[in-house]
Amino acid sequence: MAKAFLVLEDGTVFNGVSFGADGEITGEVVFNTSITGYQEILTDPSYYGQMVTMTYPLIGNYGINEEDFESVKPYVSAFIIKEYSTVYSNYRATTSLGEFLKKHNIIGIEKIDTRKLVRHIREKGSMNAIISTTSDNIDELKEKAKNIESIVGKDLVKHVSCSSLYEWSEGTWSIDNGYKKPAHLDLNIVAIDFGVKRNILRYFVDNGCKVTVVPYTFTFEQILDLKPDGIFLSNGPGDPEPIKNGIELARKAIENNIPTFGICLGNQIMSLALGGKTYKLKFGHHGGNQPVMDLETKKVEITAQNHCFAVDVESISDKVEVTHINLNDKTVEGVRVKGKPAFAVQYHPENGPGPHDAAYLFERFVKLIKSVK
Repeated sequence: MAKAFLVLEDGTVFNGVSFGADGEITGEVVFNTSITGYQEILTDPSYYGQMVTMTYPLIGNYGINEEDFESVKPYVSAFIIKEYSTVYSNYRATTSLGEFLKKHNIIGIEKIDTRKLVRHIREKGSMNAIISTTSDNIDELKEKAKNIESIVGKDLVKHVSCSSLYEWSEGTWSIDNGYKKPAHLDLNIVAIDFGVKRNILRYFVDNGCKVTVVPYTFTFEQILDLKPDGIFLSNGPGDPEPIKNGIELARKAIENNIPTFGICLGNQIMSLALGGKTYKLKFGHHGGNQPVMDLETKKVEITAQNHCFAVDVESISDKVEVTHINLNDKTVEGVRVKGKPAFAVQYHPENGPGPHDAAYLFERFVKLIKSVK
């Protein structure tokens, strides 16, 4: 096993061992607190340009299967873990995690003190880093890490959005029947692809919707030509402010009273479309155990999240009603547009492998569409 070095932009160095591809890569280091679901994390387009650290110490024990991918390929820059399990056991698995990373030329690094790394990020904030399996010149690596550009102000969506429209009609998976194939799909949802996860599309199908996925560069007129019953603003990577066309699409959808639903980046884009502001969180929310309160019912949902930016609700307090808040840091987790058939949440109600406390939001959107038809 080859030596590997993780060097943060502040000069902190972690020694590790490579278990994926060889090479050198840069990115922003974040941590994910989920216990399971590493291949869904690896293939989530929202992680484009980021090095994901898993806080759960043993990773790889159930291998990789292609049915659980959230997109066509992995998008993380690198994968950082405490201990890699070379032995995997899962009747659906087709390959090991290490072989999967090598196939897609992604560096995996283990034997890292992930508790120390996560604590460092929580105290200092998310930061850029470089991982190398080919150089042991620490001074040179420190200099490279110090000069990595921030993701703030960059359009990362262009790297993950689809290049042409496509239709989706596959529902969620069950152990008995695999992926559902509903006979009747009565509503037409147009999903603007900022980096959409497949499981979002599957939940729409479960709720009777045919989904047409379109590039984020589409015009509003092109979307209207598809005769949507509703418009969905998807999740995606990075800073929402540079996504000017997506913001304009959301603004026109809301102004024209088309039922609109946003998730994660879609929530931020909806708020920007209303004239609001967003800001970068200290270390973001990434994982499957974030408590969120529904302010209408006062129920607490355990949610999956993956974002580095949040909505400054004070900038649009006259235009939206806050529907959900994060109980850890009181950040905005959901808004409803006043007087318009539009709402959004910051978290992921569709997340595989879970939790599924918020899956009702897809049904809520369908009911909203039917109420205005």
